[in-house]
Amino acid sequence: MSVFRPQYTNRRGVLVHTKIWYYKFVFAGREIKESAKTASKTVAKEAEKLRRRELEQAFNGIVDARNDRVRGLRELAKQFLKDYRVRQPKSASFAEHAIGHVQRLLGDLMAVDVNDKIAYKYQTDRLAEGAAPKSINEEIGFLLRLLPVAHAGAIRAQLKQQKRLKLKVPKRVGKAYTEEEKLALVTSAKSAKRSKGIHLATMFAQHAGLRDKEIRTLQWNRLNLIKRIITVGETKSDAGTGRTIPMNDELFSAAVEYVKWYTERFGTSKPEWYVFPFGRPRPKDPTRPQTSLKTAWRNARARAKVEGRFHDNRHTFVTDLAESGAGDQVIQDLAGHVSKDMVKHYSHIRTEAKRRAVGALSKAPAVPAAKADGAPEI
Repeated sequence: MSVFRPQYTNRRGVLVHTKIWYYKFVFAGREIKESAKTASKTVAKEAEKLRRRELEQAFNGIVDARNDRVRGLRELAKQFLKDYRVRQPKSASFAEHAIGHVQRLLGDLMAVDVNDKIAYKYQTDRLAEGAAPKSINEEIGFLLRLLPVAHAGAIRAQLKQQKRLKLKVPKRVGKAYTEEEKLALVTSAKSAKRSKGIHLATMFAQHAGLRDKEIRTLQWNRLNLIKRIITVGETKSDAGTGRTIPMNDELFSAAVEYVKWYTERFGTSKPEWYVFPFGRPRPKDPTRPQTSLKTAWRNARARAKVEGRFHDNRHTFVTDLAESGAGDQVIQDLAGHVSKDMVKHYSHIRTEAKRRAVGALSKAPAVPAAKADGAPEI
């Protein structure tokens, strides 16, 4: 083990030492010769010890190589997303959105600079921006995935010990709209002047249980108006991808009416075109899907004076199926759920339906039969 300052010949031809110290040693049969990046001999000796220890730990699978630790988060994020898009194409946009916030707030840091305090401060900063705890937890998860494994593991352990690894997420129970609320929402959506698609989108959610993204990315080749069948494309679960949903009369009528507007707007409807085309404030490009239903839904909900999320239309669909007597397997097939637990999560059997069910158990007291003469008392 040794530290030294390399020599070089200056412009005057004099042999002099550099100001920066280097260390040199042999590890696993290979000579390690690197700059300590310091003008202090004492610090250089400590750097040599740390470097040897780091190599020993990396060799034994305890920590990661130093090269990964000194890379910037922005660079690590770029490489991570490149791999993620190939391996997880369905959720690539979600990862890009989450990591975008990490890059915005921490992108200038090197991986080695990230610690439990940085992660905790990130949580605080995002809460101050109004981000939801669930979103922040997902972003912290991606941050740790950007870091070398051992480094991330150490931070995760520290945060967990401090009970700061995950923010508490409020349990948000979905609701099922009443018949009056359903009618008000559909009527309001139909009266929308700018967004002609929000009416059909609401109908798809209430009468077919389609998720937001399933609606926005629906193409005409998956909407068979002759057979009255919807075939769902790629979605968040394998159980939901490719499922078929029959259209009832109300949904079919809404779809036929929408087709008339669509053909007037674009002249035709090609199989590969999207049912809900891209464009603001009015649809203009049917080759791209609409990016969001939030604004149109918020306006429709405000006009209807109904509280609730767009996703609650899906809760309503499953609840209506459950109240109609449909079995769990039918509900799973239509909604694209993978387990009975998910059916239970989405089904909100209304109080009135429960009242009818328990009411059916109540029977009028039987009139006692006339006691025959001489019959013994019981």
